Amino acid sequence: MAAALTERGIPLSTISIQYLHTNSTSHTGPFSAIAELIDNAYDPDVNAKQIWIDKTQIKNKDEDIECLTFRDDGNRLSRDLMYQMLSFGISKKKAVNGKLPIGMYGNGFKSGSMRLGKDAIVLSKSKNDLCVGMLSQTYLEKIKAKQIAVPIISFNKQEADKYILLSLSNESTMCS
Repeated sequence: MAAALTERGIPLSTISIQYLHTNSTSHTGPFSAIAELIDNAYDPDVNAKQIWIDKTQIKNKDEDIECLTFRDDGNRLSRDLMYQMLSFGISKKKAVNGKLPIGMYGNGFKSGSMRLGKDAIVLSKSKNDLCVGMLSQTYLEKIKAKQIAVPIISFNKQEADKYILLSLSNESTMCS
């Protein structure tokens, strides 16, 4: 596979899928990873007042899979903001009303979520968009990806009534 090039012909760097696991080892345990995800919800640009964390067990084939769900009431992600959040090293956080953000390197969500499991599905409903983003080691392994790909599906709210989203089967469950 040839490297993608800039407009001047310079090869662009890529991030291999193994980096998702390697990056997650910056958290020595699950509690620091959970703290990372909570910190993101309380950054001033998100401004969450409450966060809910639930643990459920899902039956997948013959095994039970634990699934953590994080939900907050903060400002929602547009498609562009979700892309930034799921990308590496992008952080456009800034102080709001004198309150400084905790996150500033564009790495916390990726390191925290991948420390807790192999897959993260992000759902958001902003003023104009309904978005689903996926950061999934399982998916990348299954498609034999050589570099990280982050699928994001978004719908304009006004057009969302035209679509029906269905779960394909129990095999499509991506919690771990």
